[in-house]
Amino acid sequence: MFSGYLNWRVGSPPANAGKIVCLLLCCVLLTSQARAAEPMLPQVYTEQVDVSRWLMSEKLDGVRGYWDGKQLLSKNGNRLHPPTEFTRDLPAFPLEGELWGGRGSFERTVSIVRKQQPHDGWRQLKFAIFDVPEAPGGFTERIEQARVWFVAHPADYAFVIPQIPVRDQVHLQQELQRIERLGGEGLIVRKPDALYTAGRSAEILKVKNYQDAEATVVAHLPGKGRNEGRLGSLLVALEDGTQFKIGTGFSDAERESPPVVGALITFKYYGKYQSGIPKFPSFKRIRRDRDL
Repeated sequence: MFSGYLNWRVGSPPANAGKIVCLLLCCVLLTSQARAAEPMLPQVYTEQVDVSRWLMSEKLDGVRGYWDGKQLLSKNGNRLHPPTEFTRDLPAFPLEGELWGGRGSFERTVSIVRKQQPHDGWRQLKFAIFDVPEAPGGFTERIEQARVWFVAHPADYAFVIPQIPVRDQVHLQQELQRIERLGGEGLIVRKPDALYTAGRSAEILKVKNYQDAEATVVAHLPGKGRNEGRLGSLLVALEDGTQFKIGTGFSDAERESPPVVGALITFKYYGKYQSGIPKFPSFKRIRRDRDL
């Protein structure tokens, strides 16, 4: 079929020209969706890494979004359905960012984004841009393209996340504490000249006073004392099969109606024992955005 395409370029259209065009369009679409499904992702910061002169910004707790120049996609390449006014001021080049409704609004954001038709709930969100994945050069050059665009084309529902140069480790910790006091969950630090690469990168790091991970609910364990008759703890399993209990972090409502067996949850913890079991695990939330 592709030999037919080559002949078409230098002669008359082949008999299967329509099929060739459809195939090429499908390839373009799949490439766009693959980009959305394979973003550049952060590793976890450790004090052994010198991030002086890197750029830091607040880690926004939202739903990752990918603008391909024409439509808004989720991290898995699924088409999202914002109203026209939400995306009308976005450029014709791709952007990556966080669909964000403010600190502490993750569950509400997921509920808004996952609906299969445009609705007014999107007015509560902003597209917070943190990269221009197809622009040439390092991170500083890429994000400048977005900054210049939005200076010339102010948008009601989008902004470029401010980036602050890190002076030293003390400066990093001071900014982390400031963000945590405001109710934020942490920071992202990026190497200024880092090229865009799909997958986990050591040139972009998330900085928190705790770590978080996902686990699958295996069983509900009954409570005692004030929790008698309702959830006491969850028995959960990591991807490698390691099982452990999570007994803290639940609201009264969550203990009355806990995550179902098989649900994927996010928990936070503070390092791991030699056995691989997380230290001081605490329930954070159900991972409701897993299928976006």
